[in-house]
Amino acid sequence: MFAVYADRFSKSDPVSALQVGERPDPEVPDGWTTVTVKAASLNHHDLFSLRGVGLREEALPMILGCDAAGYDEDGNEVVVHAVVSDPAWTGDETLDPRRSLLSERHQGTFADKVAVPRRNVVPKPPSLSFEEAACLPTAWLTAYRMLFTRGDLKAGETVLVQGAGGGVATAVITLARAAGLRVLATSRDEAKRARALEIGAHEVFESGARLPVKVDAVMETVGKATWSHSIRSLRPGGRIVTSGTTSGPDLDDAELTRIFFLQLSVIGSTMGTRDELASLVSLLDASGARPLIDRVLPMSDAREGFAAMAGGDLFGKIVFTR
Repeated sequence: MFAVYADRFSKSDPVSALQVGERPDPEVPDGWTTVTVKAASLNHHDLFSLRGVGLREEALPMILGCDAAGYDEDGNEVVVHAVVSDPAWTGDETLDPRRSLLSERHQGTFADKVAVPRRNVVPKPPSLSFEEAACLPTAWLTAYRMLFTRGDLKAGETVLVQGAGGGVATAVITLARAAGLRVLATSRDEAKRARALEIGAHEVFESGARLPVKVDAVMETVGKATWSHSIRSLRPGGRIVTSGTTSGPDLDDAELTRIFFLQLSVIGSTMGTRDELASLVSLLDASGARPLIDRVLPMSDAREGFAAMAGGDLFGKIVFTR
């Protein structure tokens, strides 16, 4: 079958390690099923894999991709949940120490077909296109869990979204607005600030700018470059929810004094559960909110999409279709 995969790593030029061609059809263990892929979306995780982050050399060659929407074996339209937990695990699968994402231990979604555990398949409503549904399992699920599970945000509260433009950040803006939150967003780029207003932000600011109000919560995916601003933007008792460090994990100043003095909460968040993905799908179906798609490319042109992500040349999700 056709697939987009990695057969080596390159830390300095990850796109050079990308391969496009034929791979064997997926093996289907007991309790698993296959999904015929119609659309799959690109994540930073896929670039990290090409650099050798989170992917072992002995697992190569590995088909990349965490997210997909397509048809199950019975012809039903479905969305694929990317978190694969141990078969014996019960409860929140993101807490399973043996969990992995598709394309880490198991072949990923950038292919004609992908094998997944049967419990990892979620029905896709007709109101969502395959391209829209393919955006949900990583970035949008991460955003949903950050806002509503880990952040426990309620309608009427104010949230700051750092680094508008990335897949998670744009998802947070759209979901927060749909849920009745007041949304502030930052970006270094004027065009991205304008787009953030278009998709639901109430106000936008340059990165690091002083805000007119203190916020209830900050959704943080940037890390080092925005951390101090995030902490200083919170009201007493506020919380910062972090799910990524795209600018680097090492902090020059963790603002610990401010954190304990103002009784701030720092909350980690990773991906989401199958049930949260089903709730996210239902929210979009009911609200009419939709993922922002930067571009749609045939999977055969995957290299173009990877290069755009590596260069930061996107606002929203990049989707590959078959």
